[in-house]
Amino acid sequence: MVKPGKINSAILRLAIPNIVTNITVPLLGLVDLALMGHLKDPVYIGAIALGSIIFNVVYSSFSFLRMGTSGMTSQAWGAKNKHEVSVILARSFLVAIALALALLILQKPIQWLSFIILDGSPEVTSLARQYFYIRIWAAPATLGLYTFYGWYLGTQNAWIPMTIAIVINVINIGLNFLFVMGFGMTSEGVALSTVIAQYSGLITALIFLLRKYRSYIRKFALSTIIESKEIVRFFKINTDIFIRTVLLLLTLAFFTNVSAGISDEILAVNTLLFQFFFIFSYFADGFAYAGEALAGKAYGEKNISLLNLTNSKLFIWGWSIAILTSIAYYVGLNPFMKILTSNNDLLIAAREYYIWVILIPLTSIAAFIWDGIYVGVTKSKGMRNAMIVSSVFVFLPAYYLTKGLWGNHSLWMALNLFMAARGIMMWVLWRKSSVQ
Repeated sequence: MVKPGKINSAILRLAIPNIVTNITVPLLGLVDLALMGHLKDPVYIGAIALGSIIFNVVYSSFSFLRMGTSGMTSQAWGAKNKHEVSVILARSFLVAIALALALLILQKPIQWLSFIILDGSPEVTSLARQYFYIRIWAAPATLGLYTFYGWYLGTQNAWIPMTIAIVINVINIGLNFLFVMGFGMTSEGVALSTVIAQYSGLITALIFLLRKYRSYIRKFALSTIIESKEIVRFFKINTDIFIRTVLLLLTLAFFTNVSAGISDEILAVNTLLFQFFFIFSYFADGFAYAGEALAGKAYGEKNISLLNLTNSKLFIWGWSIAILTSIAYYVGLNPFMKILTSNNDLLIAAREYYIWVILIPLTSIAAFIWDGIYVGVTKSKGMRNAMIVSSVFVFLPAYYLTKGLWGNHSLWMALNLFMAARGIMMWVLWRKSSVQ
């Protein structure tokens, strides 16, 4: 049990490894692009970009496997229900493998639909298809890892997921250099590296399970794993998270699509500025993940006073990070932008929209923290409803009612209002809930 005086240290113990894990993700993408960027033909960069978009969308849609597993595991862990902790791992992993097999079976229609939507030259599209048909074989490992990431976090252990992520990225980067620089491969070498690295990560996750959690490895009858009441609860929680995630992806895709429709310059400016939101999200998500584990554990212990205290501490840390980030952006956004681009026209055009980037840590932090808390106590319906209202009744009206007056400012304003509305609505729903 986490003592009230130890909550801050518990939050940092979980948040810091998750922040490190988050930061390793863009590093791998940069290496992929750098290797392709040093080849003679730029089509390889395009192939990696298109192929990565497909998998980012597909795998993000299945991120409910991690979040749902994390929340349910942390509650069972808090309740000291060892049997349920074990069953959740088995149930989640079984669902992950079933979904991965479905992706493998449906890989041809998935790529067909993807390349109808995505636009690229014939050569780029051909290479991107080759990339897709290799990388799709990593699906069982990737979705299986979602289960393990969520389960380990639910058992209050963020160091194992961090170690797994580091192993994956080190192997992936090493193989990238071997296949591309050593063997003369191109985009197919990057895809193959990813497949091998993902399975290496899954093996690492299993090794940790065998070495540190052997007592949780149990044989269950299939009827126990798919027991009707629990499997319905599992899919209900995960369906709500799935809807929430899809709406978030659609909102962000709308932002990019509208940016492209305004002009090529605005698309470039918004893409560059949006990187600062991603940078902030790596830190905010670290504390959200800590919220999943600690809020779920307190809820599983039926210790509502500890749950409320944990939530308060999470928001103190979250707001502190948000304020510091906004100050850093206010002071250093211009030199930060010069790191991303040397195009003076883009730098001048971007300055007009700096205010929105400075504000977004403040308008979005509550949504990040509440997401973590809601996942932990498995109140996924509230997350879903907040997302529906914020995207359909806040984001879209805010943009369409003002775009004629403010243009790109309307898009950024709508995004800030969307994030703020999510945080406010989840707070309102929490106050009305029976959790407190």
